[in-house]
Amino acid sequence: MGDRLKGKVALVTAAGQGIGRASAIAMAKEGATVYATDVNLKLLESLTGQPGIVTQKLDVLDDLQIKFTIEGLPPLNILFNCAGFVHQGTIMETHDEDWDFSFNLNVRAPFKVIQAALPRMVANGGGSIINMASVCGSIKGLPNRFVYGTTKAAVIGMTKSVAADYVKGGIRCNAVCPGTVDTPSLHDRMAALGDIDEARKMFVSRQPMGRLAKAEEIAPLVVFLASDESAFATGNAYMIDGGITI
Repeated sequence: MGDRLKGKVALVTAAGQGIGRASAIAMAKEGATVYATDVNLKLLESLTGQPGIVTQKLDVLDDLQIKFTIEGLPPLNILFNCAGFVHQGTIMETHDEDWDFSFNLNVRAPFKVIQAALPRMVANGGGSIINMASVCGSIKGLPNRFVYGTTKAAVIGMTKSVAADYVKGGIRCNAVCPGTVDTPSLHDRMAALGDIDEARKMFVSRQPMGRLAKAEEIAPLVVFLASDESAFATGNAYMIDGGITI
């Protein structure tokens, strides 16, 4: 247990599993009061009762839920937009529905959450907004990630825009850009490819370190960006990718 985030209030979306869950736990261990949200309440059950964590349902595709949820919380010091979806396929394998869903969840949702939280964050003296991006996008093109890479490039652009507009209001906005992380959603993508073992080998092969990341290895970067240790950092895209971008 530490005190790097003592007295701070955090909201995490998609906190039920993967990087969101690991980050919620890590922030709570550093003294924050963490509102861990997810569209799936069952996924939040493992967090219920953990010190410093309050679980709550939130569908980030529902504008009214976003508004009412944030209005019902204390002013936030930390916002971690972690909800997202990875579509597999090239431009020719992408349907309009894939495009719309990916942009709604990966880009529009954090836009609406930031928009709802920002006024009270500024009025409260500022805070740290952390957006989930990826090395896949404007940083590096990866095969069969057309829509995903496009949305994550947009997230980095959004991050920089918010940082530029609100730096004088005490707001810092940064993006976390992981490589391939061993999460339940990755397991779903591997299963969708038909042969899980071969899919895992493929994902591992693009990591120069020769392995996948653990969600718990991404969470410390989130804690750093949430904390005052990163007080001079804003508008940045932080790569944590096992060497993909070497």
